[in-house]
Amino acid sequence: MTTTQLTAHSVPSSPTHSNPVLRVPPTSPAAAAAYFGASLAFHADVSDVDAALAAGGDPGFVVLDSRSTRSWDQGHVPGAVHLPTALIAEQAGQLLDPVVPVVTYCWGPGCNGGARAALALAELGYQVKEMLGGFEYWVREGFAYETWEGAAQREADPLTAPVGADDCGC
Repeated sequence: MTTTQLTAHSVPSSPTHSNPVLRVPPTSPAAAAAYFGASLAFHADVSDVDAALAAGGDPGFVVLDSRSTRSWDQGHVPGAVHLPTALIAEQAGQLLDPVVPVVTYCWGPGCNGGARAALALAELGYQVKEMLGGFEYWVREGFAYETWEGAAQREADPLTAPVGADDCGC
């Protein structure tokens, strides 16, 4: 097959393909659908969490900040429950309704604290998702947050949120 014969659905079968993106070929559409469907079952993004909370009423989930008290005081999602990961086994039953899904977060994409908190909660029988981007992307996308001093908000970072629009279209 020549390069001009390639379509969006085919890749050369040569194991020595020089393109680093296609060196390992994409998986089948069925496997990709299963993987990405599962990913959405495990993750929520900050924009979707904000939209659900901003809609008013019961969003159907609770947001959990799994960071330390010092980090919580520095800033957190309004209305979030504060429960550091190390205390989940001991305190989750007192703070969380076991039938309400929990969306966990930690600092940001370089931190897996939200995933550790989600694991700890899942092991206790809670339905969980992790909020991708954590508190960092909550702030970078321009959403309001609370600190020990009160409410705060920054301008949205144009590298993480659309400029002049409420929706990125994705």
